[in-house]
Amino acid sequence: MNSNRYEVREFLGTRRARITPEQAGLTIYGGNRRVPGLRREEVAMLAGVSADYYARLEKGNLAGVSDSVLEAVARALQLDEAERLYLADLARAANTGPARASRRRAPHRIRPGVQLILDGMTHTPAFVRNGRLDILATNILGRALYSPVFLTQSQPPNLARFRFLDPAARAFYPDGEESAHTTVALLRAEAGRDPYNKALTDLVGELSTRSDQFRTLWAAHNVRLHRSGGKRFHHPAVGDLDLMFEAMAIEADQGLTLTAYTAPPATPSHDALRLLASWAASQHDPARTDAASRPQSPK
Repeated sequence: MNSNRYEVREFLGTRRARITPEQAGLTIYGGNRRVPGLRREEVAMLAGVSADYYARLEKGNLAGVSDSVLEAVARALQLDEAERLYLADLARAANTGPARASRRRAPHRIRPGVQLILDGMTHTPAFVRNGRLDILATNILGRALYSPVFLTQSQPPNLARFRFLDPAARAFYPDGEESAHTTVALLRAEAGRDPYNKALTDLVGELSTRSDQFRTLWAAHNVRLHRSGGKRFHHPAVGDLDLMFEAMAIEADQGLTLTAYTAPPATPSHDALRLLASWAASQHDPARTDAASRPQSPK
């Protein structure tokens, strides 16, 4: 990948196409419009830049663009926080180039202190991932929750590869469409932050080749933040789980995120987590880390 011009062009174009003149507060006379959303000159007017200058931006050239112009374009296109960060990342990559844009890579090994924190969360499923969605470390309950993912031959297990290429994902994620959109949006955001990461590019290429759904969602250029919220699972050992999650960046290890799950007390999901913890404890052997057998329902 030698340039991110294509990504810039497609991102700005798709954002412009989704906004109607009415949503932008413009009064339009006559109904003969050839574009589904705003015209380029309308975005330029809203952003306070010349039509020629905005056209240059939408052709993929963000070299030399100022923060104030990026902010004006973001307002004109009504970008949310995730989209603003993504646009800023695209501009940063365009202004540094491949030689200097490769940011410090996330470590492949987890520091002992981070693993100790995970292990101390005995009642909370938790894991650490990188921006490519590789699972790099878990605690016992986190590994139990994601046990279907650990059955894959991929090492380290990758959440995106599991979601789009493993048939078990359809049962594991009851909200299949939502999980698919989230997975692609997270990878798209990471591609903006680190566009010259060959491992990420290879993963996107593999998924695009092997999954029509992934390829379609990737072409939409949607991004999102994934800091907190809810997630549903159907676990093969304990059944349905409706969990809350918090995803926290590990500041000392750039690119790594710690995600932890919980459920409100006195709920079926809280009881299911306790059942999962009991099952995980019965299965855990410190001298053996093999996760190659599917969990069976607790007796």
